[in-house]
Amino acid sequence: MSSAISIPGSSARVVAASASPTTTTIHDRMLFRKESTSFAIRQPKVLHPVENEDLKLLILENISQEAVKAFRSQGFHVDHSTKAMSEDELVQKIGQYHAIGIRSKTKITERVLKAASKLLVIGCFCIGTNQVDLDNAAKAGIPVFNSPFSNSRSVAELVMSEIVALSRQYFERAFEMRNGIWNKQSKGCWEVRGKTLGIVGYGHIGSQLSVLAEAFGMRVLFYDVVNIMPLGSARQVDTLATLLSESDFVTLHVPELPETTNMISTEELAQMKKGAYLINNARGKVVDIPALIDALKSGHLAGAALDVYPSEPGSNGSPFDDQLNPWSSALRSIPNVILTPHIGGSTEEAQRMIGEEVSSALIRYLNNGSTVGAVNFPEVDLRAITLEEPNHIRVCYVHKNIPGVLRQVNEVLSPYNVEKQYSDSKGEIAYLMADIADVSPRDVNSLREQLNITSANILTRMLA
Repeated sequence: MSSAISIPGSSARVVAASASPTTTTIHDRMLFRKESTSFAIRQPKVLHPVENEDLKLLILENISQEAVKAFRSQGFHVDHSTKAMSEDELVQKIGQYHAIGIRSKTKITERVLKAASKLLVIGCFCIGTNQVDLDNAAKAGIPVFNSPFSNSRSVAELVMSEIVALSRQYFERAFEMRNGIWNKQSKGCWEVRGKTLGIVGYGHIGSQLSVLAEAFGMRVLFYDVVNIMPLGSARQVDTLATLLSESDFVTLHVPELPETTNMISTEELAQMKKGAYLINNARGKVVDIPALIDALKSGHLAGAALDVYPSEPGSNGSPFDDQLNPWSSALRSIPNVILTPHIGGSTEEAQRMIGEEVSSALIRYLNNGSTVGAVNFPEVDLRAITLEEPNHIRVCYVHKNIPGVLRQVNEVLSPYNVEKQYSDSKGEIAYLMADIADVSPRDVNSLREQLNITSANILTRMLA
């Protein structure tokens, strides 16, 4: 198994001051802090692949233009599209790119990864990563980054708006008004204050939603597969059945996994209160839609809100019809059902933050080798090489997690002064970073060739 080794460089300069506690004022302390931070800080060196090959990025699905600008500011060549790509399109084009940025519709399958001969990194500009074959990406030496926090607030706010809209039926009244029909009524309309919200999945979104719901005066229950400390007065229940039977509104916030596919189906819908509402802004396959249609038509449920679907159109303007999902017409005909086109995190604030977070992660990996935040990869980082270290090389070595690897690597590096080195592993994959001093340009190719032929090598990058 790979072990962790850290060899620190020179220590940072330390500045201290002595003063009598009886004579030092807040002004004095702030003045000292300002003066002590005015010393010149060693500037990091911008690293580049020693092959000097221009890095090409493929950015799909209308990802934030701020992210595109950030990539181009690094000198990367960026091809940007507002649409998703099919598997066949990706297989045809992916071979020329070093990085790809996607959202939820583009699928990075094993077949795509086999065609991605130059691919170094994948960025999911969203929360989920189930659209990527994470295991095979890791085996190919490709870390995957996402944005687990940035759109949590946007989704939570959407759920609260749906709770109120379902409870008051005002989107139906608005549609009638647009058609010239005045239909003022209170039957079947309720305040949300005092009602119970059941949250399935108490992660980043579920916990934020919990706080917002309590501010509306709602009682909050949640169900999760692990024990989690609740926020506010929320209470965790032991079983999904308990949550369904006690909640006036049920909202889902779980990933798409084999165990969550159709987790809400005929049996679970029957366990819900008569007159309750179901909200799904998680993943389309979590809810058995034909079973939901039956529960709505029978009057057992009073309404539903869906933002995600088992199959979704690939671009704006494409039809959402029975060819895409055979139950589409039936679902669209039922009153008090809110259907939105996967807009959970589609606010300008969320998309900007997602763009900043994921583009920063990709840039750090491409320029410095850092994998902090990767979902399928060991998290390894080293402090930056500085401008005062002109002949330093950074080795980024992805390898199989088997015994004896560090011995082989250190034999290759032994003629040089290894100033910093760190290694970690995750499952079958391990990753080592090392900074080497006083490496001449003619030695770089020899080093890379020697590391490439080690038995455990998956991918070796040299940054200078």
